[in-house]
Amino acid sequence: MARRLYEEWFVHFRFPGHEGVSFKESELGDIPEGWEVRRLEDAVALNPRTKVPKEGEKLFVPMGALSESSMIVGSLERKTGNSGAKFQNGDTLFARITPCLENGKTGFVDFLPEDQPTACGSTEFIVLRSVSLCPEMVYLLARSDRFRDVAIKSMSGATGRQRVRVESLVEFPVVQPDNATLEAFQRFVSPCFKQARTLALKNANLRAQRDLLLPKLVSGEIDVSDIPMPDDREYEAA
Repeated sequence: MARRLYEEWFVHFRFPGHEGVSFKESELGDIPEGWEVRRLEDAVALNPRTKVPKEGEKLFVPMGALSESSMIVGSLERKTGNSGAKFQNGDTLFARITPCLENGKTGFVDFLPEDQPTACGSTEFIVLRSVSLCPEMVYLLARSDRFRDVAIKSMSGATGRQRVRVESLVEFPVVQPDNATLEAFQRFVSPCFKQARTLALKNANLRAQRDLLLPKLVSGEIDVSDIPMPDDREYEAA
């Protein structure tokens, strides 16, 4: 839902009230008056400096934790040290190596606890952090076909180990909406992101319960022979 809304508002420019807005020419085509086109590095920080302490264990995101179609980051690990990509809540993790990039591996960081506000991950991530947009818009931009096509075409290196160079994304043009439109967009999509995280946590809990109960059911440790089946209850009620 959030991705479709992003396309409607910031690709096709069909945002609420667009009928009464004047448009002007830009390198991205006609855009609304009051909006502007910025270089990516002016709207989004690329691999921003983030302090992660060396001491103690901390959350670590491997490449396998990123989904090809969802914002949810799963299968977290714990490691010592602070090597790799560094990030905080609100950042987007963008896979820069083949074939992970082509397959769509991209994640939204919204799982770090208050007592551990930063973490590390694979060295093959590009970390994107909002400067003048909003965190949700940065993630949706990273999921967009236009952004991914430019990133894929910029890959270089040996066959099978090609990577995106961060420098090739610096000049990528992004639309910067006016503050009122940006705030309205975030009000719409922020609940979508939160709901996706809530449902992911519920699914993880259900999987854990299943994995705990199934072996006990199969082994007979939990006896269900006395539990009436639905048909039995219906027969008794009749």
